[in-house]
Amino acid sequence: MPGFQCTSPAIPTVQQDDATLRITRWDFEPGSVTGWHKHGWPYFVIMLTDGMLQIHDGGKVTDVPLVKGQSYMRQSGVEHDVMNGSKHPISFIEIEVKQPDALV
Repeated sequence: MPGFQCTSPAIPTVQQDDATLRITRWDFEPGSVTGWHKHGWPYFVIMLTDGMLQIHDGGKVTDVPLVKGQSYMRQSGVEHDVMNGSKHPISFIEIEVKQPDALV
């Protein structure tokens, strides 16, 4: 699936990865991208900085302005490429829930 042209990849730092969760810090320079990917599990994102995420869904690009401390959740199956559309570096924490029933 087409995404953004990657000239600078975002940097993932896995902080925890076990049978229940994977927690990753993502750091993006301006214009950095994750690369096209599909989420196999539900996930949460918590912004560590203010920033503009640009989300490419394979057909269109959507600008998503977010502020430090803001969070959101998506279900599994999401396919996209994510780019830092800001003029400054941004970071967020992504929490993927591998076994949702284990958290109850």
